[in-house]
Amino acid sequence: MLDNTDWAILKLLKANCKMQLRDIGEIVHLTGQAVSKRISRMEELGVIRGYSVLLDEKLLGKTITAYITIFMKTTNHSAFHTFLQNYDAVVEASRISGDGCYLLKVQVNSQEDLNCFLDSVLKYGNYRVNIAIGKIK
Repeated sequence: MLDNTDWAILKLLKANCKMQLRDIGEIVHLTGQAVSKRISRMEELGVIRGYSVLLDEKLLGKTITAYITIFMKTTNHSAFHTFLQNYDAVVEASRISGDGCYLLKVQVNSQEDLNCFLDSVLKYGNYRVNIAIGKIK
């Protein structure tokens, strides 16, 4: 499905999705047009689903990052899913195996905002919170 050149293109796009096709082509030894065709093919295959912007959340005031394990009270999770979709502070939400039911990544402006979120979560279940103290990667 993907060859080494496709993987190299994906790596470059992942680092900078605004990189010029000509510049990508120079690195992978193709023309810009050939790179464009490969990218289009990967989009059609669903390998590339979209492009996004990485924000510096701290510059936007989101100074606290918390990883929250949720332990649900009930087996009906649809209301909780709706809650997560409507809460902007939730950056990522994954259903997990092992200890807990969900793992959330939450970014908030203050400890008060985190406490407010945690109070809202109690309607659905209990939680365990880990606060990030530094980002490695």
